Amino acid sequence: MTSPDTEFISILGAGGTPEPGGTARLAKSLPDALPILGLSDLVVFPGMVVPLLVESAPSIRLIDDVVGGDRFVGLILQRRAEVDNPAPADLWEHGCVARVLKMLKFPDNTVRVLVEGLRRFQVQKYESTEPYLRAKIELRKDISENSLELTAMTRAAKQQFQEIINLSPSLPDQVKLLALNTEEPGKLSDLIAANINISLDERQHLIETAAVKERIQRLQPLLGRELEVLSLGSKIQKDVAASMSKTQHDFYLREQLRAIQRELGETDAGTAEANELREQVEKANLPPEVKKVALKELQRMQQMPPAMAEFTVARNYLDWLLALPWSKSTEDKLDLAAAEKILDEQHYGLQKVKDRLLEFLAVIKLNRQIKGPILCLVGPPGVGKTSLGKGVAEALGRKFIRISLGGMRDEAEIRGHRRTYVGALPGRIIQSLRRAESNNPVILLDEIDKIGADFRGDPAAALLEVLDPQQNSTFTDNYLDLPFDLSRVLFFTTANWLDPIHPALRDRLEVIELPSYTAQEKLHIARRHLVPRQLAEHGLNGKQVKLPSATLLKTIQEHTREAGLRQLEREIAALIRKAARKIASQRGKPVPVVIKPDELKFYLGPAKFTAETAEKITECGIATGLGWTPVGGDILFIEATRMPGKGHLILTGSLGDVMKESAQAALSFLRSQAKSLGMDLSDFNKFDIHVHVPAGATPKDGPSAGVTIFVALVSLLTHRPVRSDVAMTGEISLRGRVLPVGGVKEKVLAAARSGIKHVLLCEQNRKDWDEVPAEVRRKIKAHFVKHSSELLPLALRPK
Repeated sequence: MTSPDTEFISILGAGGTPEPGGTARLAKSLPDALPILGLSDLVVFPGMVVPLLVESAPSIRLIDDVVGGDRFVGLILQRRAEVDNPAPADLWEHGCVARVLKMLKFPDNTVRVLVEGLRRFQVQKYESTEPYLRAKIELRKDISENSLELTAMTRAAKQQFQEIINLSPSLPDQVKLLALNTEEPGKLSDLIAANINISLDERQHLIETAAVKERIQRLQPLLGRELEVLSLGSKIQKDVAASMSKTQHDFYLREQLRAIQRELGETDAGTAEANELREQVEKANLPPEVKKVALKELQRMQQMPPAMAEFTVARNYLDWLLALPWSKSTEDKLDLAAAEKILDEQHYGLQKVKDRLLEFLAVIKLNRQIKGPILCLVGPPGVGKTSLGKGVAEALGRKFIRISLGGMRDEAEIRGHRRTYVGALPGRIIQSLRRAESNNPVILLDEIDKIGADFRGDPAAALLEVLDPQQNSTFTDNYLDLPFDLSRVLFFTTANWLDPIHPALRDRLEVIELPSYTAQEKLHIARRHLVPRQLAEHGLNGKQVKLPSATLLKTIQEHTREAGLRQLEREIAALIRKAARKIASQRGKPVPVVIKPDELKFYLGPAKFTAETAEKITECGIATGLGWTPVGGDILFIEATRMPGKGHLILTGSLGDVMKESAQAALSFLRSQAKSLGMDLSDFNKFDIHVHVPAGATPKDGPSAGVTIFVALVSLLTHRPVRSDVAMTGEISLRGRVLPVGGVKEKVLAAARSGIKHVLLCEQNRKDWDEVPAEVRRKIKAHFVKHSSELLPLALRPK
């Protein structure tokens, strides 16, 4: 598929041929078989010189062969533009023989050629299709006649074309010159067809028509239509100019009236204020609908006494209309390399988010009218969701606004109050745009999962319009009662988890999950960001206080256990505070304070966490599971015990219905397989089994504890302890199949923080293992199982 290299197409013919007698002489020597090149969106006419861009390999080879030979090629329009390598069925039968004037090859494996149209032709048959199309052709001469009717039609067409040229300043001077000097009807018809705005189908009809009289007859209605469109456009431009002149005239008269009033001493405060507001409305570049409402409100305000309460309401409303950035925007920085550098400097990791933002920036660079995406960053607290919005704004060169949605319960916070209420104001979105003074800022809607709802409405429902790219171009605030275009705003939302978000709202969000940080990532972020920031806040520098990497890593491992970085920053701040006290207490020349790893106990006290698992399993009936929470993954111990009773299953630990059902399914499968597992359950009805999950004040639910409960029950009934360095997650079915679960990455990171060496996962979760950081995969060995029979040899200690 070949397309025009530029929008400018020049025409040579009728006194403008590239060389004397060139076209006529070449026409006699044209071959009867030619290579055929398909054009995606261009019809070439005889006498037309046009640059083409050739991209596909077969077409490039065709051009090479043509340039190395007689330089003649057949150009035919494709029936469908999207076909890259057209077959004979994809091409029309008529085209134009062209001569390649010039060829240039470029480093991106494309070729630019300059071709000159010579003669019309019709394909007789295709001789070959490889390596490119080659066809036997029949040249078609222009069929002309020497009649008064054709002469009159030619003069009429020429006159209309001259009028079109006069109304089209974009046409090059060369076309205007050729139009004046071309008298031959055939060449004139081709010149007109190549330069007026008509469809490809109409151009193809004209290239297929050899009869000159018929071509001019086809062109006459097209010329009339084009002339009518251009005349209407010219009239609209004149009307706009006249309207501007009237505005200037009114302004001049108003200024004269104001000067007369000043001379007579008749100007009062109300009139001066109204005149000032009117001037602001005229200068504010408001949309027509907004300007109309503003002038109407101003006229209404002028008729009120200033002491009237409604006067203040109208004045405040006008102030809001004038203060909003209806047409004022910030110029985007479209340097992808600079944007990527800013994002990398301010945030470590978060590659998915950075890639998505750089993709958006690339699309803006290609299409300025693109609507902004609605991105939702979901992850544990402290992983940098909120600060990322500010970094994005800086990378794009836009203003940044943060709106906290946590605890918001009133719909009017989003949509605003109607002006009938005392003290009414626009919603938070419109207020933010006024502060930003730009209609394309980055707005961060923080903690969207913590929106509430009560008798005052549901803010989440109000956000449905705000966060829908197809609707927010006409967002209407209750206070303004006018549509405001939010489509250019880049919205970010943050959440710790998706479940509380309204399903309709969640459907409008492009969710990007931010995982927990590994120890090495925390170390990198601490050295690059946290330590320099805390040193600056405490009035110190890196020469006065030194925190080696080993010290920071030990702080991460022994004094924090979190998915994010907030506790780590607090611990670093505590270290620097104590170091600052030492420096302030020194006399004489200050000595730098270097905090070594073995000195942490004097600064931060004894270790709060150990690198080993939270509990060494020495008894039967205890198994280590992995759970997901909104703040990251965690390990949990499932305990099972047996006591005299009536065969009941007792479940405690604030468990949800799904988790209770998982425990019942695990016990049912275990009882069905007791014989194969070597267990004697003949006295099962004489005992009760109690399953407990510690941290009873914390609600727990989900099916992922199924395999852990199963292993704990097998350990209890076979008197074989579970290995302390093994943790597991997965759902179990009544047939003993191990089913996949979610949150694998967070769960494995939690296992690594707790010193687990082996994790048991479902075979179908193998794809999720690749998302786990490489440093964690090196520390932990993953075992993928399909059936519960594979679990027990890996989880239980040998007899």
